[in-house]
Formats: sequence, C-alpha cells, structure tokens
Amino acid sequence: MKDFRGRTAVVTGAGSGIGRALALRLTAEGARLALSDWNAAGLAETAELCAAAGERPHTRVLDVRDRAAVHAWAEEVAEHFGTVDLVVNNAGITVFGTVEESPYEDIERVMDVDFWGVVHGTKAFLPHLIASGDGHLVNVSSVFGLFGVPTQSSYNAAKFAVRGFTEALRQEMLTAGHPVGVTCVHPGGVRTDIVNNATAGNGADLSGIARTFERRLTRTSADQAARIILRGVTARRARVLVGPDAVALDLLVRALGSAYQRPFAAVSRRFTASLSAARTRRGRKASV
Repeated sequence: MKDFRGRTAVVTGAGSGIGRALALRLTAEGARLALSDWNAAGLAETAELCAAAGERPHTRVLDVRDRAAVHAWAEEVAEHFGTVDLVVNNAGITVFGTVEESPYEDIERVMDVDFWGVVHGTKAFLPHLIASGDGHLVNVSSVFGLFGVPTQSSYNAAKFAVRGFTEALRQEMLTAGHPVGVTCVHPGGVRTDIVNNATAGNGADLSGIARTFERRLTRTSADQAARIILRGVTARRARVLVGPDAVALDLLVRALGSAYQRPFAAVSRRFTASLSAARTRRGRKASV
C-alpha cells in the first residue's frame, strides 16, 4: 500500500485527537473513510471537517467494547464500500490510580476499551483485510506499552497487551502468507484530550496533571502523529514510534533494561509532589 487514494480506511476513536487527525489526513490523500467513536458530537464534528476537506465519511457511533456491534460495523463497512484496505484501532482511555487504590471496575474499563476494543476491531476486520489482497492493520499502543509507570498500571497492562497481540498477529500473517501488513504504533506525548478526559481511581482532581502534560510533555501535534503513522503504513513497518520523546524513551529503556524503574519512580514521585505543592499554594491563595 504505497498510497491511500481510492482505498477504504477504517478509524476508531475518530472523534478527536489522533483519530480525527488520521481521518483528515486520509481524506486529503483521497481515501474513502469509515469512522467510529463513542462520542456522537465529536464524531459528527470530524465528519463535517472531512466533508469540508473533500469527502463525507461513512460514520457510526460505536462502543468498541461491544463485540457484536463491532462485528456488525465491519460487515456494514464491507458491504457499503465493497472492500476494506486499512484499519486503525485507535480508540483508548486512561484512568489514573495506584494498584492499591484502583477499583476493579476502573481496571476492567481500561482493559475493555484499550485492549478488547483492539481485539474486537482486529477480529472483525481481519477477514476483509485478507480478502482485499493488500490490506494493512494498525493497532495503537503507547510508549506505555514499552515501559511501566506509577499510577498507570491498567493503561500499561492494556498497552503492553496490544503490543504483544499485534506483534504475534504480524508473525501469523507472515507465516500464513496473508497479504496483510501489521503495524504497532507507540505514541509519546501527543496533544490530544486523553488526559483531559481521564479520571482518577481515588477521585483526585487531574486538572493540574492535564495542564502540565499539555505544557511540558506534549511535543507532537495530532497531525504530525497522523503523518508519522501513515508513513509507517506505506513503509510496512512493524513498529512506529511517534515523537522524539518516544524514540528517546525507547532507547533509554533498551539501554537500562529493568533498571529504568528506579529513576522513573523517582521522577514520578517528584512530579506528584510538585503537583501537590501547587494545589496547596492555590488553595492558600483562594482562602485569603
């Protein structure tokens, strides 16, 4: 797949962030789009932006946790367009909280969306990708699928699982001789709403974390991320690291091995302490 003109591309989580950027980039490159998201308003906005840019996509409000609904969506897309060439399983959420304080329900919710959503999308669309004769599957993991960090255990678990699932699937396509490329994507700090939309297992206010993430940790725009991912597809890369921070962190973890955990824990501890201090200062000012 050297270009996307006339290709049918499916993107989940298309209502914002990387999903929306992929939809707009694919529209600009002449693809026919099938977009889904659980957020009807966000999905409708993406559809309007795509229509203004060239072509109105086929859309469906979809919860990727719903296996039957995802399979029905895959059949609908295949019937509507006649073929499916590219699928990007992008939908994802995160919940902050230590293992000790996180309720089972939060862990299950993250795993259901971030891992099982990828499994559902893969299983539902894979037969159509094989039938296309030149299909490509993209599963979005994270840099947190390369290393673990405190308060992100459920997100780490889901994204590590996506990585293992996708790498195994790529080998299965190679051994079976199926004409399907498979790519696992690991974005670093990308300017999206995932942290703004996150919740905390202990009910903590995450506004400070969201502001710090936006100001200090996001070095890559969603459009830049989309361009990097699509270049990875045309190059049939097994792994795509999105952003210079993702590249640097991957190299660091490879160099340190499991020894990365102590310095990462120390950074996390200082980060959490600085946020707590900032909240305390704001509280004091508000009470004066």
